[in-house]
Amino acid sequence: MIKFVIATGATLAMVTAASAADLPRRQPAPVYSEAPVVGKMPIGKSPVGKAPIGKAPGPVVSRY
Repeated sequence: MIKFVIATGATLAMVTAASAADLPRRQPAPVYSEAPVVGKMPIGKSPVGKAPIGKAPGPVVSRY
C-alpha cells in the first residue's frame, strides 16, 4: 500500500511540474527605436527671408 501511495505521489508531482512548465508566460514588450527620417527637406529652417521687412541682415563676420 505504501508503494502505491509513493508511486501515485511521484506521478502526481511529475505531472504537476510538467503542466506548470507548459503554462504561457508574459513576455516583456519589444522596444522599437524610431527610424530616421529619410528624404525630408528642412523647409523653413534656413535664415533666408527671416530678416524684418526693409532691413537687411547684418554681415557675417568670423571672429578668431
